[in-house]
Amino acid sequence: MEAPVNNTLQLFKNLVGTKFQLYNSLFTALPFHKVERTGVFLSLFLIHCEEGYGKEKSPQEILNSYFEQYTSCSNEQQKLDLMFRFVQYAERQVVLFDALEDAAFRDIHDMYGTGSLSHLQSEVIAEQAEEKLAKKLQDFSVRLVLTAHPTQFYPGSVLTIINDLSRALINDNTAQVNSYLQQLGKTPFFKKEKPTPYDEAISLIWFLENTFYPAAGRIISKLKAQFPASINSSNPVIRMGFWPGGDRDGNPFVNADITLRVAEALRGGIIKCYYLDVRRLKRRLTFKGIEQELAALEQQLYSNLFIPGHKTNITQQEILDTLARIRIVLIEENNALFLNLLDDLASRVELFGLFFATLDIRQDSSVHGPLLDAVAANSDLLPSNYATLSDEEKINSLLNIKGALNPDVLKEPLHKDTLATIAAVKEIQQNNGEFGCHRYIISHSMNALNVIEVYGLFLLAGWQKETLSVDIVPLFETIDDLRQAGNVMRELYDNAAYREHLRKRYNKQTIMLGFSDGTKDGGYLMANWSIHKAKQELTRISREYDIDVVFFDGRGGPPARGGGKTHQFYASMGRDIANEEIQLTIQGQTISSNFGTVDSAQFNIEQLVHAGIANEIFSSREVTLTDEEDALLQQLADEGFKSFNKLKLHPDFLDYLDFASPLRYYAETNIGSRPSKRNAAAKLSLNDLRAVPYVGAWSQLKQNVPGYYGVGAALEAMDKAGKWSEVEKLYKNSLFFRTLLDNCQMAMKKSYFPLTAAYGKHPRFGEVWNMIHDEYERSCEYILRLTGQTQLMSASPIDQLSIQMRERIVLPLLTIQQGALARIRELNEAGNGNGLKETYEKLVVRCSFGIINAGRNSA
Repeated sequence: MEAPVNNTLQLFKNLVGTKFQLYNSLFTALPFHKVERTGVFLSLFLIHCEEGYGKEKSPQEILNSYFEQYTSCSNEQQKLDLMFRFVQYAERQVVLFDALEDAAFRDIHDMYGTGSLSHLQSEVIAEQAEEKLAKKLQDFSVRLVLTAHPTQFYPGSVLTIINDLSRALINDNTAQVNSYLQQLGKTPFFKKEKPTPYDEAISLIWFLENTFYPAAGRIISKLKAQFPASINSSNPVIRMGFWPGGDRDGNPFVNADITLRVAEALRGGIIKCYYLDVRRLKRRLTFKGIEQELAALEQQLYSNLFIPGHKTNITQQEILDTLARIRIVLIEENNALFLNLLDDLASRVELFGLFFATLDIRQDSSVHGPLLDAVAANSDLLPSNYATLSDEEKINSLLNIKGALNPDVLKEPLHKDTLATIAAVKEIQQNNGEFGCHRYIISHSMNALNVIEVYGLFLLAGWQKETLSVDIVPLFETIDDLRQAGNVMRELYDNAAYREHLRKRYNKQTIMLGFSDGTKDGGYLMANWSIHKAKQELTRISREYDIDVVFFDGRGGPPARGGGKTHQFYASMGRDIANEEIQLTIQGQTISSNFGTVDSAQFNIEQLVHAGIANEIFSSREVTLTDEEDALLQQLADEGFKSFNKLKLHPDFLDYLDFASPLRYYAETNIGSRPSKRNAAAKLSLNDLRAVPYVGAWSQLKQNVPGYYGVGAALEAMDKAGKWSEVEKLYKNSLFFRTLLDNCQMAMKKSYFPLTAAYGKHPRFGEVWNMIHDEYERSCEYILRLTGQTQLMSASPIDQLSIQMRERIVLPLLTIQQGALARIRELNEAGNGNGLKETYEKLVVRCSFGIINAGRNSA
């Protein structure tokens, strides 16, 4: 994947580390109030923090001694002013570091090395696996689904500056860099109002247009050039998915109207891309018999974009037919000049159609039951006693619905909107094509009835069984739900009506598996292992029924939510797990950090494509777990779960997180339209608390509990049971186990316990802090022993150095945030803040921006 480590590490130091120091000096010219002194003061403060934590001082003690020794601040307001300037300065340092890493991406990563398509080509030739590859590519694809989960603290204007700044840095254009840094100084980082779901969609469409469109186009062209006989034009290897505007689980601001508007924006976005490409083609294809065709296509695309009422006047096939006619003339009469440009556009049209990305609909299962009860109470389409029927009787009633419901009989706005959304799916398919919107995902699926309820709702909304062009996707998340998933799917496969529906959907069943709630529920090891086991079981059952099962992984950015180096997880899947397609969510920071430039998007998509193909076609790579390995992993997961459960069930666990972290302030960051809790009125509970604020709060505490807790306890238990040699053998032979431990090292590397060490002596929360700290130390000790490393992540020195540099940039912000939280508690106890409390709360929120952004996959 990377060039020789020593070379790339030195490159990283030169292109990122040294340049950061160089360009950081330009910050002294930024248009801040007293900025010259701010830069000097911040450098001193960083050193003071490092020395203070080395002497086991608390954040409050470090802040107090700093103000006393290095500033002339005579009152609290002056101290606050300086801290806000530190925040403003540091968050822009993070932007600079992001831009430098983006600019250096191509130099640091080998775009043609391990995991790339170029590498795949050489492997296929070496192993004479051309036939196997052709077979695999008939139905294999990677679907990246962009979600609106709010882990991205940069507003769109700042993301654009990062993009432009990266280009200026690549070209070493110091004057431009200086201008962009000055622009950053004047550009607000804080959103005064929450974005709407439509705002979120427009922000992500920018990435579709500017990174995924060119990157995916490059990859498809590359595949066609390398393996022309293997590509199936009716099965694009890359698909994009989209959740903003369709994901209404716990988001009251998403409705049917928003869904339709987002679908229209997606259609407009891809037509704009085609329009611009056609205009570029016109500059090259200036030949007789082609000019007129291109001009007519350009006009058609223009009309669709800018003239109301024209949006249905063009189809994907019409565009492809036009390009096919031009291709013939180009080959027969013009020596195939610039044929590659024309073929590139045709590949993109095959890939993105008129939908750009498939808009998924998602809703929680708890919404559908009450809606159907209301249907039964207000119409004769369901039995009047529906609410009291058994699950089996309800399923029979739903499968025998005759006729559509008049939505006017429903009283609840949510019920009306749910039916309106299902009706909207049909309209989107008419305008954007079937791939525009063809999946309905059910969160918290617990039984077969949850799936059939949605099937029944489509019938109530006027869809016919014979033409129901929608896939119903259960989402299993908690440990219990994952364990029951096999039984649920078996019941569905045994149901004749549902089986007939699957037959019409090409005998393919998509099942979504969620990491975030699993980690929250069962801890790091158990969540990952439960998903792995569920995939094994679901694959076995689906094959038994001749159903092609497709797994859709709900992954977040950090290891705590299934993130980290995700391509390694897919490379580690054995033959007992279906991998016809790789589908995963890409959310928040992961979109901008892993797919924020065309180079990084291409690199990371290629890694996923390679991971999904390699195991299948290269028989020498057997990664299926043996029975002994399976049993050992189960024991490790059980021990990890036991350890995590003790912490989770501690009466002060959640209160400690609320007390010590900025958890309660997440809703005030205005980074996403979704509330931070599912049930806003209820007391704080793990079940209602969303994974993003939960994981993000641990990240800002620098304790990262969901990303490793229980790993040390599990390894220690195996050691004490005399099974250490078996664990060593497992680590050596299992890529799945190695990936688990590699990823949790990332979560641990981003931990910093001196920040919160004072809580270890707290009369109420000391026990929880010490449990977490002890498990961190235990995990460190055993992971280093197992891997033979002297430091966490030393096998990935570039990532290790990047994290170290980023954590150093935000250490002042962490200190300020913890100091501000302590001051808020003091003011609460005093009962009279005189407006100071609100200011400190604002300071806590502002610190979150830089801390989370610096982590790149922290929430």
